[in-house]
Amino acid sequence: MAHHASALKRIRQSRKRRIYNRANKKQLKLAIRNVREAKTYDEGVEMLKKAYSVLDRVSAKGIIHKNNAANKKSSLTAYVKKLQTN
Repeated sequence: MAHHASALKRIRQSRKRRIYNRANKKQLKLAIRNVREAKTYDEGVEMLKKAYSVLDRVSAKGIIHKNNAANKKSSLTAYVKKLQTN
């Protein structure tokens, strides 16, 4: 166990941040899963808008890197585009 007050504070802070980050990552994964489970193009577009919003929010907060968010957006857009042709 930590012996210094600053170390104890750092433990408390990291615990709070971990909970916060896990909740946001869970929300992100759910949004991505909803896009991937879309059966029709229209449903995919609707879910993609929500996923874009979540991706932008999470990357702005620094939970994931902005390039990671951009890569996820690109792959999801390609997936929805593929639904249009089917």
